[in-house]
Parts: sequence; structure tokens; C-alpha cells
Amino acid sequence: MHTQIRRNNTKSMVLLTMFPLLLIALTAAFFHIINLFDEEPATGTAVNDQILTTLPVVLGAVIIWFLIAWAGHSKMIQRATGAKPLERKENKRVYNLLENLCISRGITPPKLFIIQDNSLNAFASGINENSFAITLSQGIIDKLDDDELEGVIAHELSHIRNRDVRLLIVSIIFVGIFAFVTEIALRSLRFSGRGKKGKGGAVVLVIIALAALGWLLSTLFRFAISRKREYMADAGAVELTKNPLALANALEKVSADPYIEAVKRDDVAQLFIEHPTPKEKKSALTSIFATHPPIKKRIEVLRQF
Repeated sequence: MHTQIRRNNTKSMVLLTMFPLLLIALTAAFFHIINLFDEEPATGTAVNDQILTTLPVVLGAVIIWFLIAWAGHSKMIQRATGAKPLERKENKRVYNLLENLCISRGITPPKLFIIQDNSLNAFASGINENSFAITLSQGIIDKLDDDELEGVIAHELSHIRNRDVRLLIVSIIFVGIFAFVTEIALRSLRFSGRGKKGKGGAVVLVIIALAALGWLLSTLFRFAISRKREYMADAGAVELTKNPLALANALEKVSADPYIEAVKRDDVAQLFIEHPTPKEKKSALTSIFATHPPIKKRIEVLRQF
């Protein structure tokens, strides 16, 4: 577990470092490519001056976006999932299960939220003790017995202990920034098209490259966040509860109906204990790029403990 925590912290720092460098490289490439299509290309010095003038604006905007997203990520995730605070008076059972697990390991209890959906799913989120939270669907609370629900809560607690959630939040923010930049570039295409055909064509090429890079970046982020994190969280849950069969039974019930209708964003969906995808949309291709290992394999591993 300590090794997993170190790896996740390292990956978070790598993402924090590499993303600004990628933006700088992309900005420089944009100006150099556009310059090649001018009737009278500017000198290298002039292009570099353009880059140096633009970079502070680009990086400043990204920093502001990141700080806002970092500070408000909890609210953003709640809006994206339709989650609301779980009231203690009406859900003493859930609070008792959570607090007993936390007391046994000296963990500060995270906040609890609920999604009003009869399907079965759950996820953890947050970047520090002030924002750590576990969100449960109404269905998973109602349809699991105490041992099974304890296993699910222990799984999400393990994600928090392993710092999986922090790494996921960082990746979600960065992918969101990149998607926003791509959208702005695509919207600006209609205006750039009014200019010279040659330069307009260059803008099209750059935007296509940007969109392709955005897709590649999203895919790489998903692969960087190893699928092993789910196996590690399952193992962490077993360590906490000493009851692997309870979590296996819980996952079996979750696999039958994990789809949460309110969840439309794929980046947020990767937070859940099982990706909330409708069964009819699952295919061999989606499994290749899945952020979660097959739930059947996870159940098999748990039953072998």
C-alpha cells in the first residue's frame, strides 16, 4: 500500500509537470506551422517573439482554470453526478459502518454523499482530508446487506488511503482543460476561415492535430492510471474488513446494474467502483480502453482469498 501511495504521488507530480510543458510545446508548434503558410513568412526571431508574448496568456489562463477546478472540484463532481449530502439521521447504518472502519485504522472519516438512483454504484473523490468524500447510490444502500455495504465503503476508503482519488482528480482537471482548449480552437475555425485560404488551411491542420492530441492525451491519462488500482483497493478492503466474500458478493450485485443515469461525462465515470455504462453500449472496443479491469475477474480474485 505504501508503494502504491508513492507511485500515485509521483504520477500526480509528473502530470503536474508535463501538462504545462505540453501546452508550451503546442503553442510554439502552432505559431511555427501558421507562419509556414504565410505569403511572407516571418523570421524565426519574430515567431519566437509571438510565442513569448502569447505564452504568459495561455499559461495564466490554464493556471486560473486549474486553481478554480482544484478548489471547486467537489462541487463540479456533485453537479456531474447529481450527488447530495447524505443525512446522518436518516442513514445511521451507513455512518456507523464508515466510522467503525475509520476508527479501526485511525482514519479521519470522509464526507458522505448520495445519488438518488436505484442502480448500484459508488465512488470516492477529493484531494485532501477537507475534501475526501464517498458517494453511494440509493440502490447500493438499499440492496446490499451490512457486510456487503461495508466492503464497498472499505474499497472506497482504500482509494482515499492510496491517493488514487487525488491522481484521478488531477487527470480529470487536465483533460478538461485540454478539451476546453480544443473546443475554443474549433469555434475559432469559422472566423479564421474568412482569411487567406493558405493560412486558413494551416489553422485547420493545427486544430485537427490538437483534437487528435487531446484524444491521445485522454487515452494516455487513462493508461497512466493503472487498472491495478481497483485490485489494490479490493485488497485494501479485504485488509480492513477481513471479509473478501462480502465484497465479492457486493461486486456481483453491482455488475448486474451499475448504470447511473445522471453520469454523462466519461472522465467522472472512471471514479466509480464499476464504470456506469449501459450494458447495450459495452463492446470489445470499450473493454480495451476501459479504466477498470473486468468486474468478473475482480470477483474471481476475491473468492480466491
